[in-house]
Amino acid sequence: MTILRNCRVIDVKEGVARETSVKVQKGQIVELGEGRDPGEDFIDLGGAYLLPGLITCHVHLGHVFPFNETDPNESPALTVLRCYRRGVDALRAGITTVRTMSTRYGADIHLRTMIRNGWVEGPRIVSACRGISATGGHGSRIGALLADSPDEFRKRAREELVAGADHLKIFITGGISHREETFGEPQMTLEEMEAVVSVARSKNTYVVVHSGDSGAILKAVRAGVLSFEHGYLLDREAARAIRESGGYLTPTLVVTRSANWMKEHRFEPWTIEKALDAAPDHLESARTAIREGVKILNGTDIPPGEKDDDVNVVVRECEHLVEAGLSPLGSIQTCTTNPAELMKLDKQIGKVEPGYQADLVATQENPLKDIQALRGIFFVMQSGKVIRQDHV
Repeated sequence: MTILRNCRVIDVKEGVARETSVKVQKGQIVELGEGRDPGEDFIDLGGAYLLPGLITCHVHLGHVFPFNETDPNESPALTVLRCYRRGVDALRAGITTVRTMSTRYGADIHLRTMIRNGWVEGPRIVSACRGISATGGHGSRIGALLADSPDEFRKRAREELVAGADHLKIFITGGISHREETFGEPQMTLEEMEAVVSVARSKNTYVVVHSGDSGAILKAVRAGVLSFEHGYLLDREAARAIRESGGYLTPTLVVTRSANWMKEHRFEPWTIEKALDAAPDHLESARTAIREGVKILNGTDIPPGEKDDDVNVVVRECEHLVEAGLSPLGSIQTCTTNPAELMKLDKQIGKVEPGYQADLVATQENPLKDIQALRGIFFVMQSGKVIRQDHV
């Protein structure tokens, strides 16, 4: 038994912080409240604010930066090792769960196995495996499986699930990373989308789409897609359609607002320019979604342990979402309760309550008052194990 004492536990549903202690046993929270029994270990958090470990929902652990240095024939071993390094970085930053969005060779599946078996440390991985793309489409250069008809997409979707995917990822428009693509470029038909959705539903899971503009998003809503990524050009009609369908949007605002990070990683000038040019519309699209009541998820597209201007990118995304119109509590929910709900893990992670996994982070200041308090994460616990405890 371990007891975290002298802390203020943040209720991420109600938006209040309560002074209490947290008892942890066998990786789970077993009780909130004071108590002292012989043999118990105590960790004094010095009055810090304790909240659930962060969850980020758009992660590519295996990407090479800049993209033009990607070797399509890279050894799978190198890809797995890169994923492992980034997973460790994410975990130490306080991101205890990641939802991956297409990884060459399905390397994240192998890393997930290593983490589950206790061979290495890393975040909980909820995987899309390799993703599925039309030939020549946005995902075709990052190791996605290729398909070009409803039947082919259906077969590829089944292959992904057999390989161990937790959800299915498809690419329905162009994006930023390819010079010739546009956000409005359609890359899948309605029938192809419906084929993938039907396979996902048969296994009680859902489909995630790389989506640039409203036309493609409206088509994907009709097909039954539940989770939408980026939404660079999102209007009110599309936002309302997502909300009314019970869907979610992961804006990934850091993609168009991290010029210094891109420069540090030697992105080509045209890529940086294309990202920055998209930033104003991208932010307004997120604002539209928030005004229309769409459930928002935190996602970065940048490896979640990375920093932009010395701030972790998952925290930076939280700050951008506040700028887009969410309250600090709403922004915290994008990386706690909202993703846990979508991934059907809402009885296991995303809250500090008895029966939940002891995935926890602590900050000195109250993030309910100022979201920038998340910059000061100094304590990280995953499944009851202390990953990081800085002296403050």
